[in-house]
Amino acid sequence: MSNLTKNIIWAVITLIVISLVFSYFVGPTNQPKQLSLSQLAADINSNQIKQIKVNGNELDITMSDGSAAVSQQEDGTNITDTLKNLGVNPQSLQAVDLRIVNQSGWSFWAGIILPPLIELLAIGFLFWLMFRQAKTGVNQAFNFGRSNLRLSNIKDRVLFKDVAGLKEAKDELIEVVDFLKNPQKFLDLGARIPRGILLMGPPGTGKTLVARAVAGESNVPFFYISASEFVEMFVGVGASRTRDAFMQAKRAAPAILFIDEIDAVGRQRGAGTGGGSDEREQTLNQILVEMDGFDRDTRVIVLAATNRPDILDPALLRPGRFDRRVILDLPDMRDREAILKIHADGKTLDANVDLHRVAARTPGFSGADLANLMNEAAIAAARHNKKSIGQADLLEAAEKVVMGPERRSRVISQREKEITAYHEGGHALVAASVKDADPVQKVSIISRGFAGGYTMKLPNEEQHLKTRTQFMADLAMMMGGYVAEKTVFGDVSTGASSDLKEASELARRMVVRYGMSELGPIVFGKTEQMMFLGQEISSEKNYSERVASEIDEQVKKFLLHAQETAERVLKTHKAALKKIADTLIEKEVLEQDDFYAVLAPFKIKPVAA
Repeated sequence: MSNLTKNIIWAVITLIVISLVFSYFVGPTNQPKQLSLSQLAADINSNQIKQIKVNGNELDITMSDGSAAVSQQEDGTNITDTLKNLGVNPQSLQAVDLRIVNQSGWSFWAGIILPPLIELLAIGFLFWLMFRQAKTGVNQAFNFGRSNLRLSNIKDRVLFKDVAGLKEAKDELIEVVDFLKNPQKFLDLGARIPRGILLMGPPGTGKTLVARAVAGESNVPFFYISASEFVEMFVGVGASRTRDAFMQAKRAAPAILFIDEIDAVGRQRGAGTGGGSDEREQTLNQILVEMDGFDRDTRVIVLAATNRPDILDPALLRPGRFDRRVILDLPDMRDREAILKIHADGKTLDANVDLHRVAARTPGFSGADLANLMNEAAIAAARHNKKSIGQADLLEAAEKVVMGPERRSRVISQREKEITAYHEGGHALVAASVKDADPVQKVSIISRGFAGGYTMKLPNEEQHLKTRTQFMADLAMMMGGYVAEKTVFGDVSTGASSDLKEASELARRMVVRYGMSELGPIVFGKTEQMMFLGQEISSEKNYSERVASEIDEQVKKFLLHAQETAERVLKTHKAALKKIADTLIEKEVLEQDDFYAVLAPFKIKPVAA
């Protein structure tokens, strides 16, 4: 049922209800008895009439018993003369209370005017609803091709100083700011500022924030829209919205137009993805035309953001369009500390909070992750009725962001607790004993997320490259839990399944991707850039079955070598393993200092600590 039909039905129902209510309150509840003038005269002579009210030609009669009656006289006659002509005794007439009602009162006119007025208002309301619905439909039809382009509020202005880290990215974008402020300086030298700038990086690295900072530094209007808002089920609408968005930006020049997640419409054409949508391709074609159709002195800069630059159409990246690409990488430890300081603004922190330590605990965190960390720490502090955020709240929030909240309510048997303690103790002891392994930061047998326990190890300094020796140390550490269970209990549990999966995947990458095996510096396999639900669905096998068998042998060799390394460490330091497990059963959590304090009596000097 359409909205217009619904409005008409409701208007009719409203009219009926109003009429019924008015009739109930205005109209009499009991119908009075009708008397002729002859009967009225007879009743007066027999002293049955108490009162007569004359309202024009209407006679409202009250009988001696209190009942009501009505009668009507002729036009232009006097009631007294009429009754005398009908033979009413003057003495009986004098006993009747005869009253003349003023016909110019409010009730008189209300009775005449209100009924038709209410009906006219109801009909007018009905027509108003109909015309309003029709007008809305017309507006929607005319606005269907308009883009939902939004203009950033000047109160939300962001500057480069509000963006921590990303030094190289900000240096690239300072030229854009200078161009928007002083374009003639560049044009006089024949320079051409890039018309389109593509911001590339993992999710949460601050692409939108940097774009807003460019607009804030330039002090120009900042228009923003998501690329998915261009696409519509009707062919041609996306192209129309694209034209409208660029037209609005040109009218406000100098300005910045920011298109978020441009890969929604910018995927490579003819790649067999996106369902072969003609609408998406027409939208992309219109973007290409608008980007290449700018005048040389048009002071509009188009910024776009994407997490997948590898799937964009080459025509979108050619010179004259998005010919400058700015990479926003995950922050290093120094940048993470600066980001934490920005997000700590406005929050009450303990005096002894060390954000450098928190930054060291969060490798791989994006700016959005760090903002979430600070928020989770504030929530945790408020939940425990604290007046300020402590170091423990921040470290707990870091682990929660990565692995989920602790599940202390999870009930496990003493046997499972013992197995988990030895399992995590095996990880930690191997990590502390093997050369080139990262130092242990924390060991816990408290369930967190889907893990029954965990061992946290982090490098002392930021690493961008890893060697074969470091990978072998990681493999040995991953096998530590499996080997500990097998050595101590003579059996293995399902708790090692995740470790074995990660170890197998790492060993295979070392063989087929990193060229670290005896097969030589060769990369095996070729993955096509075809995506379905975020997963790669096409992989080309560019090697023979014999080579596939050799790859499997090399993977197995890496894993067996890691197992042997873990066995050698745990058999040599069996007493240390037992001490770690007993301490974990007692305390459940060992921080870095506590863990290395447990190792101290056994003269195990951590190689990488």
